[in-house]
Amino acid sequence: MHVITIYLTFMGRLKKLKKIRIHREGTHILWGSFFLLLLINAALYWGIECKLPFYLVAIVSISIYMLMVNFFRCPIRFFGHDTEKIVVAPADGKIVVIEEVEENEHFHDRRLMISIFMSITNVHANWYPVDGAVKKVAHHDGNFMKAWLPKASTENERSTVVIETPEGVEVLVRQIAGAVARRIVTYAEVGEECYIDEHLGFIKFGSRVDVYLPLDTEVCVQLGQLTTGNQTVIAKLK
Repeated sequence: MHVITIYLTFMGRLKKLKKIRIHREGTHILWGSFFLLLLINAALYWGIECKLPFYLVAIVSISIYMLMVNFFRCPIRFFGHDTEKIVVAPADGKIVVIEEVEENEHFHDRRLMISIFMSITNVHANWYPVDGAVKKVAHHDGNFMKAWLPKASTENERSTVVIETPEGVEVLVRQIAGAVARRIVTYAEVGEECYIDEHLGFIKFGSRVDVYLPLDTEVCVQLGQLTTGNQTVIAKLK
């Protein structure tokens, strides 16, 4: 029985690993970093007699590389439920804002904003929060303030995507660069259909995603709540 338990545990973990892959945005970075760290460690190993510096650098190199692998991991996820009028979290992270705000870039009126902050340890792939058609895609250069600051939504580098749902409701998603993030990747293109389960884009290193919804939207999350991208229902449209 003990052997069977170990076998089932191993197979369960293996199954979970099969659901995780490396995001395409990290492939070149990870390969380049691997060979660079390999060269540095090889030079230390063969270049000096005392091996203590090599062991210290090797430990640091492995730690840094594992953090990078962790950052670029991309779980394979499927929502698996009815998506009609459902708004799912576009990112892993924590709910840091739920409030009515004036949205002056596209709507020019008051909207309900739900913001998710992604730390450097979170998955940084972004998913479409609703089914629909892409109506607008815009990129704005800007500052790199800390992503959780209120001004980050309008002053940081950001990418805006507007989606019209099958019911005719427009939902705005804004990818925002943080103090560490230096590149926002957006896959959305105007005119194409989009669906929950599909990737909207990727933000490299700590950042934030805002979702702007109609004021009568039913909120399904609370401040401080952790979210799982493409899994957590954050709101329901009327």
